[in-house]
Amino acid sequence: MFENIFIYIIIYVVLEVYEVQWQKAQTIMGMLARMYEQYQKSVFLFLIMHPTFYFAIWFALETNYNVYAITLLSFKSADIITKLLLIKKVFIDKDLDEQMQLSLFTPIGPYLPYVGVVLYPYFIYMALT
Repeated sequence: MFENIFIYIIIYVVLEVYEVQWQKAQTIMGMLARMYEQYQKSVFLFLIMHPTFYFAIWFALETNYNVYAITLLSFKSADIITKLLLIKKVFIDKDLDEQMQLSLFTPIGPYLPYVGVVLYPYFIYMALT
């Protein structure tokens, strides 16, 4: 059983690091700009470039809708929905107030994008124990 947990966590971490690498930037606006590049090509390409979301769907099914697996899927869904809403607000509607501009252009630490690499595997572990 421990072997399966380890394999699932390794797969998830690799996929999450991939996502962090293609989205990484100095600010949230920079991250949104990188995401918008893919979104402009195709919304489907944007969605495909989030493999942890598909992993979370599969994992919820695999664990018979375990509460922790559903929590993981909920967080990943909320993440993608938030990104899509911000892309729409910033790049399509161009509707930014002053506070939103301040928060989007505030520098983020080098480790903040990696929070998911640490946080989400916990849900995988809990779902399988």
